[in-house]
Amino acid sequence: MTIDASTAQIGTLAIAGDRVRVDAAVITAVSVQGNDGTLTSATSIGRVDLSGDRTQVSAAGTISSVAIRGQNNSVRAGGGIGDSTIEGRDNQVG
Repeated sequence: MTIDASTAQIGTLAIAGDRVRVDAAVITAVSVQGNDGTLTSATSIGRVDLSGDRTQVSAAGTISSVAIRGQNNSVRAGGGIGDSTIEGRDNQVG
């Protein structure tokens, strides 16, 4: 499933499922439970809570906090990442 909210601000987003793609302008908080997803913010993301494998999260601005439980996930923020808690293998945060 693909969600194009590239011009919208999303308050709280909860995703449960595999292969979900979301493009948004701003996301305050996101929770992902699933595998092989892609989440992109044109500016910033407040909080990311990720449980699953092979999901990619990116923000052009900052990400305030990240919690990951799983393997082979990637979280990137052009403006930096605040607090992070990582459980699992081969996760990339930066």
